[in-house]
Amino acid sequence: MTATAYDIATSRPDAAPEFSPRQQVVLQHALTLLVEGGEKALTTAGLARTASCSKESLYKWFGDRDGLLAAVVAFQASQVQFPSEAGATADAATFRAHVTAFVEALLGVLFSETSLALNRLSIGQSNTNSNRLGQLLLVRGKHMISARARAMLDSGRRHGLLKFDESEDAYQVLYGLAIRDVHIRLLLGETAGPAEKDLKSQAEVAVDRFYRLFGA
Repeated sequence: MTATAYDIATSRPDAAPEFSPRQQVVLQHALTLLVEGGEKALTTAGLARTASCSKESLYKWFGDRDGLLAAVVAFQASQVQFPSEAGATADAATFRAHVTAFVEALLGVLFSETSLALNRLSIGQSNTNSNRLGQLLLVRGKHMISARARAMLDSGRRHGLLKFDESEDAYQVLYGLAIRDVHIRLLLGETAGPAEKDLKSQAEVAVDRFYRLFGA
């Protein structure tokens, strides 16, 4: 079942909309327009022309321009993959591997040029009266990812694989160990070095440190 404008607007922060292959192609074009030209460049007419689709299809899928912008942010956030609870908690090694895979995917999305450009664009609009992009990045991006990550960690605790009092605190520690100061340095224009590009190694180190604190 593919996402509609209603699905995106009314879904819970921890629910990731499912986009059809055609919608994904269109949203990838929308991301390119947004990153290269800012919010003003993301119009239904411009996107229909660039993505070779009709404006009627865009309105059917995403509704108005705010719905389209929400879909773009949700699509980018959906690149962070989460395992199903049944498979993730099969045993301690499997769960840890899933947590590591999540961290690696999170780093890949946050450190991507697309996400960095979206964040820079939002920061540039932060002193305006209505920073729609910033709100969407929080609600449909950061909050969606954090809600699903907390659910993953809670699942590990229920199965005796992790030990902590509050999932929010545990997730903030995991996030900090993974992101460190790399994200802010990249936002400020620093070029990623070999260490920053080795996402798998960064994820493994972060999870190792996390388990020293919260491993059961």
